[in-house]
Amino acid sequence: MSPTTSTGVLKLASGISTLPDAAKAVEHVCAQCAAGLGSGSMTHLALLFFTSHHIARAEEIARAVRKELQVECLVGISAEGVVGGRTEVERSPGVSLLAARLPGVSLVPFATDEILPYDESTPEGLSKLARGFGADEALRASFLFADPFSVPAAGLVGAMNKARAHARIGSIIGGLASASEKANGNALILDDAVYRAGLVGVSLRGPVRVDTVVSQGCRAVGPTFIVTKARKNVILTLGGRPALQVVRELVESLSPEDQELLKRGLFVGRVIDEYKDRFGRGDFLIRNVVGVEESNQAIAIAEVLRVGQTVQFHLRDARTADEDLALLLDAQQLREPPVGGLLITCNSRGTRLFDRPHHDASAIARAFAPQIPGEAAARGGQSIDPGSPTFPLAGFFGAGEIGPIGDQSFLHGHTACLALFRSEPKA
Repeated sequence: MSPTTSTGVLKLASGISTLPDAAKAVEHVCAQCAAGLGSGSMTHLALLFFTSHHIARAEEIARAVRKELQVECLVGISAEGVVGGRTEVERSPGVSLLAARLPGVSLVPFATDEILPYDESTPEGLSKLARGFGADEALRASFLFADPFSVPAAGLVGAMNKARAHARIGSIIGGLASASEKANGNALILDDAVYRAGLVGVSLRGPVRVDTVVSQGCRAVGPTFIVTKARKNVILTLGGRPALQVVRELVESLSPEDQELLKRGLFVGRVIDEYKDRFGRGDFLIRNVVGVEESNQAIAIAEVLRVGQTVQFHLRDARTADEDLALLLDAQQLREPPVGGLLITCNSRGTRLFDRPHHDASAIARAFAPQIPGEAAARGGQSIDPGSPTFPLAGFFGAGEIGPIGDQSFLHGHTACLALFRSEPKA
């Protein structure tokens, strides 16, 4: 696709609606986005998220959004819940929309036929895949949304990593549809087309910067271990000792509070960069422990491991998840303010994890929303106008989240992946 018009400034707007009628909900979110974008030319990119309540009218929704906002490229996906501004809508009707004007940016939309099947075993196969999603030196980000029943997402993301020209070009960010637990039950949108399986996405190339925050929300416990014997996703020995024995000794050493957290599950973090001298927050790819083999004194995890890799056990709880996201957002506040964001958060987060609603969305809003007089007044005991400006943010609760750890993207679980849009620094 050719570059958008080069005039104007990078601008994003978001909208969210809980109206049960699809037509009225779309009218509501489009009005919010139109007000946020202000007068100007067409909307270059719109990302649309909607709950199962609106799947039957997905085609109508797509047409209405494109018409109301003069959208050049529309990408959408169905979800269990949606995010907009400071609000997270869970287990009830919802539509959210992120609209962007991206002057000078080339958009490369893609769907299943451009990506699947892929062959990562040959240079020719990787080149074909790279062309499918516009991966070259100008790539700034690829947004990938997929149906979990028809797309091998973990393997695909790995192949897309390989297909990128080099590791420093744009990251792959996205998530899996979560509106239905059945095959062909979800809906994916690309422009006017609606699919019940497969994938959709769009790549951004040119003068825009997309930075990422990937909050896995875990805390390491115990020492690191070297995998000394493994069979696919089964860890047989750690440091030369039976893996299950290591786990039992770790559990016995935990505080009563941490032993209580084990009811939420035990996780294994695999070190991404083995060349580092020390490992800390953000250095691990977190995976669930999914079972044990008593006969072999082994543990199984949701990841294939090889001998020589470094791992460390982790726990997850609401406090750790809150602290992890806050620290990552603090780091982003040291940089140029973003103009908007896309959030894909796990459907195991929200009120399933935190004791209050809107946790992730409100944390992002606090970090990046413009300072307004009402906030200052609130510190003096006065109320804040709920209609006051907030950070343009939209997204959804996914059945899996895609985002980078280091320079490679992965399919995650229990994670919040945030893409922040910033203007490209001038040379």
